[in-house]
Amino acid sequence: MNSRRHTITSLSIVLLAVTIMSVSAIGQNAYASAGMSLSADCSGSACAISGDTDRTDQDATMVVTASNGNIVTVGQLSTSGGSFSGALNVSNLDDDTYTVSVNQGASSKYNLSVDIDVSGGSSDSSDSNTSVVGAAAEEADATEAAPAGGLTITAGGMEGSTTIDVSGTTDRGGDITLTVTAPNGNIVTVSQISPSGGSFATTIETGGALWSQDGMYTIKAVQGDASSHQKSAQVEIIDGHVIPEFGVIAAMILAVAIVSIIVVTAKTKLSIVPRY
Repeated sequence: MNSRRHTITSLSIVLLAVTIMSVSAIGQNAYASAGMSLSADCSGSACAISGDTDRTDQDATMVVTASNGNIVTVGQLSTSGGSFSGALNVSNLDDDTYTVSVNQGASSKYNLSVDIDVSGGSSDSSDSNTSVVGAAAEEADATEAAPAGGLTITAGGMEGSTTIDVSGTTDRGGDITLTVTAPNGNIVTVSQISPSGGSFATTIETGGALWSQDGMYTIKAVQGDASSHQKSAQVEIIDGHVIPEFGVIAAMILAVAIVSIIVVTAKTKLSIVPRY
């Protein structure tokens, strides 16, 4: 009888260990088999922005920027049912090429952009973009890769920390302007950093009233006017602290595993410490 009780208890402990080890793997691959699509179809003064996503756990953020890096507008798009849509009025915009970026969380797979040309307050642009679909590995930090001879940026931090580590690479030697934008579109901070040896790195403090809004903060790097040297990444901030993209999911899975083992132990009247 004691042998059977010890065996069941050991199996319960093994189950908890396996579940804990699986948390990080699930977080990294939860969305590895799908992605996001984005399209912009313009006619006259109106542009229809739409797309599909396999993530329905959070709304998508749409940011429209001019060619000089200035943010024109920021909006939220509901992802109910696995799709999203919105409208952009270009009648009051200057003649320029504008970038429409839509993202969900920090992963580059859920961070897409399309370009629209505006002239005389109207546009006939049509552009689309789709993230890679397959078993590609997810990135732990917010990274947007640039083509060869361009700019890359990565932003991330430890869970619960009040600092964001920003780094990247570039093939140019000019200063890089970093702009941090809150979820409501307000600019939190602007700074400049000089690359060295084709790379750059800095740390951003998240404390203060400007970081009080919960949600995804956009960190944009601009080096010149070329689109290949204007990249952005996102980091989620809650109560002024960094929150990893899969932190909540991991915590929920771990909590369920612990509760399950407590229930099994209670029903079988088992004890972790064997009795002789």
